Amino acid sequence: MTVAKPASRPTVPHFSSGPCAKRPGWTPQNLKDAALGRSHRAKVGKTKLKLAIDLTREVLGVPADYKIGIVPASDTGAVEMALWSLLGARPVTMIAWESFGEGWVTDVVKQLKLKDVTTLKAGYGEIPDLAKADPKSDIVFTWNGTTSGVRVPNADWIKADREGLTICDATSAAFAQPLDWPKLDVVTFSWQKALGGEGAHGMLILSPRAVARLESYVPAWPLPKIFRMTKGGKLIDGIFVGETINTPSMLCVEDYLDALNWAKSIGGLKALIARADANTKVLSDWVAKTPWVDFLAADPAIRSNTSVCLKVVDAAVAALPADAQVAFAKALVAAVEKEGAGFDFGHYRDAPPGLRVWCGATVEASDVAVLTQWLDWAFAEAKASLAKAA
Repeated sequence: MTVAKPASRPTVPHFSSGPCAKRPGWTPQNLKDAALGRSHRAKVGKTKLKLAIDLTREVLGVPADYKIGIVPASDTGAVEMALWSLLGARPVTMIAWESFGEGWVTDVVKQLKLKDVTTLKAGYGEIPDLAKADPKSDIVFTWNGTTSGVRVPNADWIKADREGLTICDATSAAFAQPLDWPKLDVVTFSWQKALGGEGAHGMLILSPRAVARLESYVPAWPLPKIFRMTKGGKLIDGIFVGETINTPSMLCVEDYLDALNWAKSIGGLKALIARADANTKVLSDWVAKTPWVDFLAADPAIRSNTSVCLKVVDAAVAALPADAQVAFAKALVAAVEKEGAGFDFGHYRDAPPGLRVWCGATVEASDVAVLTQWLDWAFAEAKASLAKAA
């Protein structure tokens, strides 16, 4: 089968699942007011950091009594702060269905060495039975599995009268999927995901129940300085008004403010979700008419609208040895990248071979549509090479 090389390329060919595409219309000039060369503890620095927190609350609809803090080390740092500071007070239920969730299991079981831990697991493209999560335990889970393209369908499985805390890694869900705040006690994400911000900064959001745990429970292990959120049994409130634990990049802060203001300008969270859904629909429509590709997640109810994971289901490719399937998928990506028509959309290294296309709100649906044309071309080229090799 011969497919003609497409005549056009995406205007912005960036489909990485993190750092993600910058918002439409972004230029470095948008950051001209960054407080460069100034202390983050000066009035100008504190004002911008506090504004970043306030706009986060406004765009995401975070309840007024929840605390929002800017923390180091991206989403990973935010999750680690929560795990090391809050866990150990009661049993824990860990829920994992892809590599990042598995990483949190490793931290809790092998690093913190907690004994009373129940782990609910599922393979790539699937999700565990969420109803088995014990409401008497602390529950740790990802809202959207970035490396598998699987998200929780909702928070109905979380009990309103739960005794434990829910700790949610929402880094590929925030700003693209509705988060059920009353069901969530700790929420984390990074700037580099759904709003296309820069890396290295994380956000930690705490419910009043989480704050109460912090102020009443002292872990049995020492906490490094960048994890400490209490002093003398009281929350260090400054962390949650912009007085960061360590030095943030004021250039990155300005970029995050730019992204948040853009989000407000297009209609806020509802508009962001609609854009991500529209991007994903372009892929869904293409998959429906394309016999060689399918979603990694078979159930539409749990498919991500951000980190959309696809697999090659062509019979000849599926019959290849595992390493050859990986090579085929990489060849598809390499062919498109060589043409400058799409970058960084290969499967995650621990995931099944295939494609992972970021469809968050900063991506344009028209660019996703053009990418699918290049994928059809690249598949035909790779399939022809496979036939020649045989």
